[in-house]
Parts: sequence; structure tokens; C-alpha cells
Amino acid sequence: MQSHLPTASRASPQAADASASEFLTFRLGAESYGIEILKVQEIRGYEAPTSIANAPSFIKGVINLRGVIVPILDLRIKFQLSEANYDEFTVAIILNVAGRVVGVVVDSVSDVLTLSGDAIRPTPEFASATFDTKYITGLGTVDEQMIILLDIEKLMTGADMALVDGALH
Repeated sequence: MQSHLPTASRASPQAADASASEFLTFRLGAESYGIEILKVQEIRGYEAPTSIANAPSFIKGVINLRGVIVPILDLRIKFQLSEANYDEFTVAIILNVAGRVVGVVVDSVSDVLTLSGDAIRPTPEFASATFDTKYITGLGTVDEQMIILLDIEKLMTGADMALVDGALH
């Protein structure tokens, strides 16, 4: 099951200024997240990947995507949210980050949104060392809804992801 990106909120002419960015938004539990649309290769229905022995729990396994072996990660598990339920809305977002093709499992894809620079707020500072915001680039607001904007490249290339240095090549 392959689909094209949603287009309901494509950039309007007035939103085409240099400070505006497009984000693919998706849900994990009750929260909305966004990633740069330029990192997204495609969106696919969830299919159970082939498990990899001794992989971290958030790495669900790999799939063969037209001859390319793609590691599949579950962001709900990575972000230590509640247990993931895989249903008809569960999708894998196939990303192209740091020269690698990687898939992330999310609860559902919402839309493609264009956010101007003034619609994005900086990530708040937290005193607690247990709460890491290094993968969050900011917080977007659309129609009173908060969207957590992820630096997906930084997240995917982090040492804890086991995707760099030949870990899953």
C-alpha cells in the first residue's frame, strides 16, 4: 500500500516567502509532530518488518523497499510513549536522512502544513536532565494546535539510534 503525500494544506502564494517551511505532520498518541517535508521520500501502510536479532526495542526490523533494505523504527517506543498498537491507520514514513533511507512507524499521518517563521516558537528550556529536547527544533502552532517539530536528521543520526557506523548496513 503506497500513497502520495497529502496535499490539503499546500503552500498558498502568500506563504511562499523564504521564512516559511513545509512539514509533514503525524500523530503519536495524543500529540502532533512535524518533520521537514524535504526529508520524506514516501508514506506507506504499515507492514510487519523482518526482525533483527539484538536490535534495540525501538528498531522493529527491516523491510525490502524495491531492492533497498530499510530499517524501520517505532517512534512511539523511541520516545517512551505508551505501547504501540498497529492498526489500519498506522503508517511508515520513509525518510531520506544523512544519505540513508530509514522508515519510522507513526500512529497516523495528518497533513502537510506550511509554517511561517512567526508560527514557530523556540523549544522551551527544561531544568531536568531526564527530559532531552535536543531533537526538537521548535513548537509550531496552527489553529490553536501545538505541533512538536522534530529535527529528524539529528534524531536518526544520533549515536543511540544504531543507524550510523555500519550498524544496519
